[in-house]
Amino acid sequence: MEELVVKVDGKEYKVFVEETEEGKILVHCGGDVYEVETKKDAEPSAIERLHRKEKSEEGRLEITAPLPGIVYDVKAKEGANVKQGQSLFTLMAMKMENDITAPRDGILKEIKVKKDDNVNRGDVLAILE
Repeated sequence: MEELVVKVDGKEYKVFVEETEEGKILVHCGGDVYEVETKKDAEPSAIERLHRKEKSEEGRLEITAPLPGIVYDVKAKEGANVKQGQSLFTLMAMKMENDITAPRDGILKEIKVKKDDNVNRGDVLAILE
């Protein structure tokens, strides 16, 4: 289950997103569970990006933008040791701040964006080893 922090109208919410064995997507928020449907024309790799799946070999992990937006803040430095769940970036999208966290412990080998960069869904933000 992936933990995300979203900000709506200035208020932060912690939500948990999971994919069931049947391929359904469930969003847990404040004790409520919502089943989310995806459109057939949605990009097939959207779930992979949400979970930040490994894109290459050798233990390297590409951390990608889960949605288009502007890099509002870069919270870690290249070469830093990061812990799972540590905030790395804040993306501003549709007037909401979206916290991008480290999916696992590792070393932040490369940061590919800087503050105020525009990013698209799937763009690589950083490389974690």
